[in-house]
Amino acid sequence: MARVIFHTATTLNGYLADDDDSLSWLFAVPGADTAEHDFGRFLDGVGALIMGSTTYEWVVDHEGLIAHPEKWPYAGKASFVMSSRELPVVAGADIRFRRGEVSALWPELAEAAGDRDIWIVGGGDLVGQFADSGLLDEIRVSIAPVTLVSGRPLLPRRLESDRLTLESVTRAGQFAELVYSLSRTPLVGSVG
Repeated sequence: MARVIFHTATTLNGYLADDDDSLSWLFAVPGADTAEHDFGRFLDGVGALIMGSTTYEWVVDHEGLIAHPEKWPYAGKASFVMSSRELPVVAGADIRFRRGEVSALWPELAEAAGDRDIWIVGGGDLVGQFADSGLLDEIRVSIAPVTLVSGRPLLPRRLESDRLTLESVTRAGQFAELVYSLSRTPLVGSVG
């Protein structure tokens, strides 16, 4: 069965992006490219990925994908985008726009991943929906030596220590990578 993994970078004080949804803080960290050394291996194990509309729009804009669809970074992988809005489509990419509860999407997502993992690219609220439904298996977060005054929180949910188990701590240049496994117990009152 596919594992669901949230793999991301965050500031020291827990923000994924600034108030303008920018990741410029991340790219300014010396050695950020080196810290992503093992990312290719991680991506090889991913059969499908999912992201929210803000994350998708940032990737499309940052990479100029409407004009240059050949730069789509997730070629060969089923890419799901959760959105209630119409968004631009990257030509030739396997992008599936969906809306609604992640628990309702789960069978299609798991089938698309096959025997490989599902990567939640972002954002934090989408990750929270997977956690609420008991579908999140792992949080893999690289902490950058940066703080922001405000921005998009890493995971705007309360997860207690009874659901999280620290599996590993690794240093990658200026980053500290923490890997936590999660119990698949849905929160009381959540759908799933």
